[in-house]
Parts: sequence; structure tokens; C-alpha cells
Amino acid sequence: MYKIFIDGQAGTTGLLIHQYLEGRQDLEILSIADADRKNDEAKLALVREADVVILCLPDDAARQTVKLASNTGVRIIDASTAHRVADGWVYGMPELAPGQREAIADARFVANPGCYPTGFLLALAPLVRAGKLDIASDVVISAVSGYTGGGRQMVEDYEAREKSHPHDLWPPRAYGLTMHHKHVPEMHKYSGLAHAPMFLPQVAHYRQGMLVSVPLSNRARMPGASLDAIYELLAETYANEACVTVHAPNDESCLDGGKLDPQANNGTNNLDLFVFGNEEQALVIARLDNLGKGAAGAAVQNLNIMLGIDELTGLKGRTA
Repeated sequence: MYKIFIDGQAGTTGLLIHQYLEGRQDLEILSIADADRKNDEAKLALVREADVVILCLPDDAARQTVKLASNTGVRIIDASTAHRVADGWVYGMPELAPGQREAIADARFVANPGCYPTGFLLALAPLVRAGKLDIASDVVISAVSGYTGGGRQMVEDYEAREKSHPHDLWPPRAYGLTMHHKHVPEMHKYSGLAHAPMFLPQVAHYRQGMLVSVPLSNRARMPGASLDAIYELLAETYANEACVTVHAPNDESCLDGGKLDPQANNGTNNLDLFVFGNEEQALVIARLDNLGKGAAGAAVQNLNIMLGIDELTGLKGRTA
């Protein structure tokens, strides 16, 4: 039986990971008392006992735990932003590219991807690798997420608003307006683009679920990158991926009155890729649960890969 320690088990992502793992017969979840959460000696004892530690902490706290565990040999999955572009860490997105799943399986240190980058990279990276996109083009990402994507403080703010003004909820609101959002470095590094993309996130007043939209003009697409060609490439890339479904171009059966629901994959590890557009413009949209495939679900998927068991064990999805 493998022993798993979730450092940060009381946070939004930590709680959901615990929920995914509890009851599994192949795992034992190690817990730390609330009074000892900042006690390095107590934490180190659990780290030494664990086979894998999952960090669900703010960036600085995650770095501290990694430093604390440096001489233990324990394997670590970090769900924070701290190590996503750091040397010595494997990016925990098994569908990203050939060989990525094997790299995760062999890694000691795995950095869990961000929710927005998960949608963006699975939509765009295959196009870059196949030469369907000019890597020097200016790529824009327009995205919307439920408020759980913003961490505990944002969750508390939105839930307080629901209680105090149930008939006057906040409209979708843009943020990260200085163009220095913490997800941009990993989007740039793993996309293969020559320049960092322009990222335009919004938060809406619902709990979870997201759409990540990547418009591709004719100027950005290389010759031969028609709507059908984009679809065929994505469909071929993810043909054997249980968590990723690629929909045919302009698939209206996925729409409700012409609108795309960001919450349709909530509670699962599923990610949909849609291709919309015409001869002049193309739009690739990823839909996922920011707490599922975008956070806790991805961490559990990586954990399973690292332990050498079926990677969807304990996860909900189309094949589960």
C-alpha cells in the first residue's frame, strides 16, 4: 500500500484530492494535525513516511516543503505555480507530447499544470509541433472560469456575495490586466511559441468550469491549416487519450441555443476541444473543470502514473 501525504489538505484543491483518494484500497492518506501544519518537525516525519507528497500550498510554502524534503528521496507533486517552469521538474501533463507520460512515470518531482494552461496547451501545442501555426505570431487567449479557480480568498468573496446579494451577483470580470498572470510562463515555455501569448482571463459568478478560447487568424496559420486540417490533427493527436475529446468543426450539437456551456465537464477529468470558424478565421476552444482536469484531477492522474497503476483510477470521466 502506498502512503500519500497531502500538504495543504485544507485548501480547495487539497480537499478535492483527498476526496478522490479516500476509500482507495491501494493508498493510505497521511494526515497532519491542524496545530502542526507549520511545524517543520511534524511535517518532516510525515514526508519521510510517505511514498508521494502532494503540495497544495501557496508558492513560497511549497518551496519550503520541497527544501524540507530535499534529503528524503520522497517523490513530490506540486500543485502550486512554484515549480512549473523550474529546472529538474517534469511538467505533469501526460497528453502534452510524446514521451511526457513516461517522463512523469520516472520523475521524482512533478509540477501539476495550471487550469488555464491545460486548456491552452492541449489546444495549441499540437498545431505548433506540426508546423500549422507561425510560432512568431501574436497569440491571444480569451478565457473564463468559475470563481474556484482564484483560490480560497476569491471563493470566500464570491460566496459572501451570493449570501449578501443573491439577486445581484457579480457579472463576468476581467483580471490579470497587467499581462503578468502567473500562468503565462508555462503557457509560453510548453507551447513552443516564440513570444509569450497575451492572456485575457475572466472570472464569472459560478463555482467551477472553464472555457479557454484561442482565436487563430489566417495570418497566424500556416498554409494548409484549414478548419478541417486543424480538426484532423487534433483528433489524430488525442485519438488514444481517454480524457480528451475532439469535436468536429462547427459542431452545433454541443451548443445550447448557439452557446457553449463552460460547466459541462464539471466533476470529471474530461477535456473537450472544439473547432469553430470559417475560411477566414478559426477558433479552438477547450472546456474543462478547473478543479478537475485543471487541478485535483490532474494531480491524481499524475499520482497514478507515478505509481504505475491505471492513470484514471479514482477519477470520473467518460471511460470511468
